[in-house]
Parts: sequence; C-alpha cells; structure tokens
Amino acid sequence: MPKAPTELAEELRAQVTDRAAYLSVIDRLNKASVDKHWEAYADIPWDDPDLQVDPDDPRWVLPPFDRLGETEWYKAQPAGVQTRIGLWRVATAMKIGLQFENLLKRGLLNYAYRLPNGRPEFRYVYHETTEECHHGMMFQEFVNRTGLPIRGMPRALSAIAQLAPLIPLVNTELFFVFVLGGEDPIDYVQRKSLKGGHIKHPLEETIMRIHIAEEARHISFARHYLKHRVPRMPALRRRILGLTTPVVLGVMARIMLSPPGPMVRYFDIPDEVVKKAYECQAARDEIRASVGKIRDLMGELGLLTPASRRVWKAMGIWDTPRVRGAAAKAA
Repeated sequence: MPKAPTELAEELRAQVTDRAAYLSVIDRLNKASVDKHWEAYADIPWDDPDLQVDPDDPRWVLPPFDRLGETEWYKAQPAGVQTRIGLWRVATAMKIGLQFENLLKRGLLNYAYRLPNGRPEFRYVYHETTEECHHGMMFQEFVNRTGLPIRGMPRALSAIAQLAPLIPLVNTELFFVFVLGGEDPIDYVQRKSLKGGHIKHPLEETIMRIHIAEEARHISFARHYLKHRVPRMPALRRRILGLTTPVVLGVMARIMLSPPGPMVRYFDIPDEVVKKAYECQAARDEIRASVGKIRDLMGELGLLTPASRRVWKAMGIWDTPRVRGAAAKAA
C-alpha cells in the first residue's frame, strides 16, 4: 500500500529562484512519475474479499471530524442508515473528484496543445494526465460498487464547470489556481483522515493513499508553475489574478467539503441538522484551513493586496498567511 511521500511535501515549500531551478523541479517530477506510479486495475485487488463494499459495514460510520456525525440526529439513526450516509459521503467525494479531474485533464491537454517543441512541461502534463485517468477509473469503480445513486456535482454547477478546460487558452496562471483549488482542499481532508486514523475500510485507504501520493506531484507542479510565472506577469494581470483567486478557492473548497444535496434529500436530513453541522463556526474554520497552503503561496507571490484581502474575507477563507519570500514581503 503506497505511503504519502514526505520528500514531495517538503518540495512544495521549495523556492523557484530561477528557470534552472524550475526545470530541475520538472525533471524530478517526471522521474518520480516513471519510477513510482499506480494503475487502477493492476494495483488494486478489487476482488479481494477484504476489499468488498458492503453498505452495512460499520467501518463506513462517519468519523468524528465529520460534523454531521457529531449531531444527535445522526447518532439516533439505525446502524444501516449511519453506514449508508458515511458511504454516501465517501462515494460523493470520489465522484466529484473524478468529475473535477475530468475537467483538469481536458484543461491540461489544452495547455499542452500549444506548447512549442522541446518544452519539458509537455512530458510532465502527459504524465499527470495519465495518472488522473487512473484516478478517475478507480474512483468510478468504487462508486459503482456502492450501489448508491451518486451524482456528484449539482447539474447547474456541472454545466458551468464545462468552461474550466478553456481557461488555459486564456490564462494559464488562473487555470493552475483552479487546479490547486480542486486538489488542495481534498488533499487536506485526506491527509487529516489518514493521520487521525479515521479511515477504517482497506479499499478506501488504498485508494486514498494512491491518490495522495500522486497528487503530491500534481500539486507540486502547479505551485512551482505559479512561482515561476506569476512574478513575470504584467502588473494588471497580477492584480486580476489576485482578485479572482479567492473567488475560485472559496467556491472549490465548498464544493469539495460541503454535504451533497442528494444525500440530504435521500435520507431526509432536517434543514436544522444540516445547518448545525455544516454552517457552524467549526465547519467554516475547516474550509478556511483547507486552502491554507494556497493562501500562503499567494502571500509568497505578493498577491495578497488590501483589495484582494477583502475578497478573501468576503469568501470566508481569509486567515493570516505564513508569509515567506521576498515577493510576499514586498506586498
């Protein structure tokens, strides 16, 4: 079973001081994708009896940090309802994850389409696209095995999201902010879940560990791309990026961490229970914390201006960043 790589976690904090350093990061990421990768149907023993998905399995009961699991309403439900709600939450996260990664793959290929010959980013983008294809397959296979009517993103949001793959044709920096907005919040939750010992089912744990290990590379590339490109952007485009980033992050974090509407309706969860669980201060703090690394990055890049801070606050995701780097100090 794969383990989340600590060396890439450290690499996330590395400074890209010049183009040579940036290219060195891409070389290391390319090598890592060759040396260590997973295939959805070769590396997961789907037919292993220990990995079968049973909606009545008590290991699907919501973990303590899920706010709904702390409510008296949830605790009063029959065991079968508790396990199915927990399984629904896991399956919805995977369905939304594969939908986001579908958008991501299309956007990455649009970005790669226009890259000139000899650009090292081309090879890495294809490595990442291949890995995301396997993530999508393992997520969908899990959803299929639950037998639950999992839909993923709301239809209206899904329709609007079809514009996301076009972003790199207009603004590649904004596209990689979108990438981080989809990947960082779920990475935050998955790492917290594993560290806290909250993942009980071996199939979920296997999928999660594979996802964390490979997403570390994807997050690293997006961060380093922004570190390399943003300081070279014209001032107006930098200001626009600084204002749009918190809007993207505020929306993406809520998509990833909020309760799915179909689940609420399917189990007839009362509105007051949902509000108590997911609109409390603790839930807002969790959303704010899930974008902490990106907020720190924006500080490093000097994009946290007085105007952009107001947008961060309006989106409910502002906190004082752990500012590093000359660009951040200049801001």
